[in-house]
Amino acid sequence: MRAPPLFPFRPALLASVADLEEAERALALGAEVLDLKDPRAGALGAWEPRRLATAVARLRHRAVLSATTGDLPMDPRSLRTAAERIAETGVDVVKVGFFANEGREAVLRALAPLAAAGFRLVAVLMADRRPDLSDLAPFAEAGFAGVMLDTADKTGGGLRARLDEAALARFVREARDLGLLCGLAGSLGLADIAPLARLGPDYLGFRGALCGGARTDRLDPGAFRRVRAELAAARGEAVRLSG
Repeated sequence: MRAPPLFPFRPALLASVADLEEAERALALGAEVLDLKDPRAGALGAWEPRRLATAVARLRHRAVLSATTGDLPMDPRSLRTAAERIAETGVDVVKVGFFANEGREAVLRALAPLAAAGFRLVAVLMADRRPDLSDLAPFAEAGFAGVMLDTADKTGGGLRARLDEAALARFVREARDLGLLCGLAGSLGLADIAPLARLGPDYLGFRGALCGGARTDRLDPGAFRRVRAELAAARGEAVRLSG
């Protein structure tokens, strides 16, 4: 699944939201992707399926909706079950955490039938867990719609502290060459937006920067507007550079 049907602008602003109230606020403030995620339950804290189904009924067609499977071990059966439960709620994207390299092949085999059934899966690789980024082709071969980078530990530095620009550029380039959606996240701040936007990802993901403090705080309109303005400026810069 290529990016244009999902992301008319690049990079899109993905806002992680803790509940429906935050989802509505994020939409009003300019979010283009709503990531339905519980920040109190870990890096990829999952909403309950019933809450997700309610969100889908209310928010479908107003924004791209993604949801996470939770901070789960690399167990094929557990991840398959979690991904199925999330996918059946009707969200646009199911984000599956790959917290380790060990077991990756088995997990991809377990999830490939879901991708073949038409569910849009995105693999979340944790930059602070030394992910193997040497070959992203297995994700494409398993039918995944995309890959993204994030961080598991939200207190130990952001994405650009974990991987240098050359590594990030290679990741984005290979993902796009393989026809995969590509996202970048992980404690991103205002200073990260322009450098990461220049790399050409499909979306940048934010939580703490939108709260003006801890990621478990509520969304702060002022902080959100600052991120939105910086991203808008970076998009203009990217257009000039590519033109």
